[in-house]
Amino acid sequence: MQDTIFAPSSGAAPAAIAVIRISGPQAGEALRALAGRLPAPRRASYGALRDGEGQVLDHALLLWFPGPKTATGEDLAELHCHGGRAVIAAVEHALSQLPGLRKAEPGEFTRRAFTHGRIDLAEAEGLADLLSAETELQRQSAMASAGGALSALVDSWRQEVLSLSALVEAALDFADEDDVGGLPADVPVRLSDLRFTIAQWLDRPRAEALREGFRVVIAGPPNAGKSTLFNALVESEAAITAPIAGTTRDVLTHPVAIQGVPFRFFDTAGLRDETEDVVEAIGIERARAIVDQADLILWLGEEGQGPNADERLWDIEAQIDRIDHHAKSHPRHRVSAKSGEGVDDLRRDLVTHARAALPRPGEAALNQRQHAALAAVVSALQDAEARQDDPLLVGEGLRLARVSLDRLLGRATTEDMLDTLFGRFCIGK
Repeated sequence: MQDTIFAPSSGAAPAAIAVIRISGPQAGEALRALAGRLPAPRRASYGALRDGEGQVLDHALLLWFPGPKTATGEDLAELHCHGGRAVIAAVEHALSQLPGLRKAEPGEFTRRAFTHGRIDLAEAEGLADLLSAETELQRQSAMASAGGALSALVDSWRQEVLSLSALVEAALDFADEDDVGGLPADVPVRLSDLRFTIAQWLDRPRAEALREGFRVVIAGPPNAGKSTLFNALVESEAAITAPIAGTTRDVLTHPVAIQGVPFRFFDTAGLRDETEDVVEAIGIERARAIVDQADLILWLGEEGQGPNADERLWDIEAQIDRIDHHAKSHPRHRVSAKSGEGVDDLRRDLVTHARAALPRPGEAALNQRQHAALAAVVSALQDAEARQDDPLLVGEGLRLARVSLDRLLGRATTEDMLDTLFGRFCIGK
């Protein structure tokens, strides 16, 4: 018999209310043991919670949800008690003394929901992103995945693959009969349409960019005003500024949300070809490495001398409050981080640019695992299209496509991957 698990599912104590969730075959007995009765299903009831010696622990709202139509797919109970640390500890101790009960591990409630088919893997990943969302854009995208938008789409593709597979199997099974000869005429067209539709998703902005933030690297030679601009954009004195070349010796990073868009700004060591300072040299190498990973580079050095990054590089004329600043003929922006001139315009431009590069509000986005699974689907469908003269090979391509779609939804996966995913959740989720 599977263990019955329990844990607080609400915020950190102390709080006005703490929700302690119990899930598993002994959930009903645990509720009886502490409350003395089993309330009517799915109706809140008020009662006293007592330990094994009859001592009152708290007065709480009691909720009973018999499985399988519950969040976890098994019997589930909730105790809505006062949110003091001592109250929670006392209730947890009483639960731990009951046979078959133990405290839940991180993500175990959600993992049981997945195991019992209440959610699929894509929905679980969306829920993990929702719990960690810090901006409105992150929340909307995570809601789309957690709410099943991506899963429904993937399932529709899977149904089309199954339909095509049935047509291919019929052609193979009855190839010698008069009423069936070769593949139906619409199979090649449907294969091509399905491949094209899925391939379009591979070109969309990825979930990692949304989760980690749009990466903006501020780069340039020493004393170009990088750290001052960095501080102005993140609205914090995160970087030390001084009129001494080489003040910034390492890559500094700071996440910030601007108008609901997640950014991660990087301040870097001044780029120059030679330095006798070993520590500064290491900082320069790290700066060059992070420039290669940037979504956008704000170049504060001489015009046309920035890294070869094509559209990823914006020439910024900085320190315009100084008479001796380096003027540029065609800068994207002219700013003074010290006085604030031009900074708001730069910030608005960054938001517009990042929004175009990130998933649109409310649109589900693929993470690395999902992207790899869909790429395998597209590859399998391409192979099937290329072998249309051989129904056996077309059928095999469709089978591989279905396997990859199943893998995306978690119908075929590994324990290690599940451990990694559900380890992202908190104890009570």
